[in-house]
Amino acid sequence: MSFLTLDLNLLRVFDAVMTEQNLTRAAGHLAMTQPAVSNAIKRLRESLGDELLIRTAYGVKPTPRAEALWPSVRSALASLEAAVTPETFDVSKAHATFRLAMADATAAFWLPSLMRSIEREAPGVNVRMVPLTTREPRPMLLRGDVDLAVGFFPGVAAQLSSDTSSPIRHERLYSGHYVCVMRRDHPLAKSDLTLENYCAANHLLVSFSGRAHGLVDEALAQIQRERRILLTVNQFFTAGRVVANSDLITVLPKHLIASTGMTEALIHKELPFTLPAVHLDMLWHERDARSPAHKWLRANLEGMNSVAQRTAPGTSPRSDTY
Repeated sequence: MSFLTLDLNLLRVFDAVMTEQNLTRAAGHLAMTQPAVSNAIKRLRESLGDELLIRTAYGVKPTPRAEALWPSVRSALASLEAAVTPETFDVSKAHATFRLAMADATAAFWLPSLMRSIEREAPGVNVRMVPLTTREPRPMLLRGDVDLAVGFFPGVAAQLSSDTSSPIRHERLYSGHYVCVMRRDHPLAKSDLTLENYCAANHLLVSFSGRAHGLVDEALAQIQRERRILLTVNQFFTAGRVVANSDLITVLPKHLIASTGMTEALIHKELPFTLPAVHLDMLWHERDARSPAHKWLRANLEGMNSVAQRTAPGTSPRSDTY
């Protein structure tokens, strides 16, 4: 192959397919037909003498040659895009619609500040909330169902940190810890919360999937204990309502207690066993990484992190752990 005869447009198609991991989605992103994308990849295969992309049940899988080639292609295209894209971005004149995926409590915690910022700075920006019903948001981002996912995604950030070929990007917004939550006049409210009386109580579990097993149960199993989960719900607001009006107890991230809307009716106690920290991560797709509007959105959420720390119960403005 001679570089002088290589059609550089094929590299742009290659980048889109590697980013989307799917020919149809890449075609939509490029405003091309799927057959045209397939033909471009075929021509690039012939030029480079490698399969590059292997079809799977879920899209395409890159070959080792494709994975080695992509970072250089991505970097070169990014440099070209930066050279021809206007350097200034006037958010006051921008028109964009963002689709965000968050759990109800996370949305209640973050959206008020975000809306104030949009009203003040970006009158042409709209936000559409998409239900987050999973701890694994990457498929939603890969399909293009959402532009940004914010929440607690155990293990995902660690996987992304070690997987340099993934088109999903992430950033940690802050970390917190879990506490036991109950109504103010609960029988356990005026006594020490021991492992014995904790396990003897009836429990509510917030579970997006409806599965009656969570991090608490895994921690208890390690010390040969268990609890009775009387109810599972998929919303923090519902959890707060039920716990405030029953003898059920639950475990929530401390900073999200206020999002239940029942702060005055609830108290929290430190757990009599150890749980891992709860992290709030922001995930987005590589295709949006350099979008000026998307950059503005991410920067806004980053900026609100310090505000969240000051307003969350028990937080310190000098620490991101509570």
